[in-house]
Amino acid sequence: MANDTPINITPIGLIHCQLQTAGDTPKNFTESEQTGTLEVFPEYQEAMAGLKVGQTLVALFWLHEARRDLLKVYPRGDKSRGLQGIFSTRSPMRPNPIAISELKVLGIEGNMIEVFGVDVFDGTPLLDIKKKI
Repeated sequence: MANDTPINITPIGLIHCQLQTAGDTPKNFTESEQTGTLEVFPEYQEAMAGLKVGQTLVALFWLHEARRDLLKVYPRGDKSRGLQGIFSTRSPMRPNPIAISELKVLGIEGNMIEVFGVDVFDGTPLLDIKKKI
């Protein structure tokens, strides 16, 4: 039986970077040479205590422009691989378009975190930041 309790997600910030469209973005953070800045909204800045330059963070993003109606895709757009269910891929098109990125911290100033490995485009909402295990 489905749970009908609403889930509310509030972004904690945004990413700023040179990538302007989904087509500009690397397919995965492991393929990215892009830098950017995580802007943490001021009301969440206190949660940044303990972050350090050089560490790797796990960032969760809401892919606000991704399609949510596809359940099968060709992995990485390669039709020779056949259609696969989205849960077996890293496709950004999913019922809940949450992206996971691992980002190396290059600098921290106030509520801004400069990072390396960006694989989402400018203005993508930031949902959460976690320490990489």
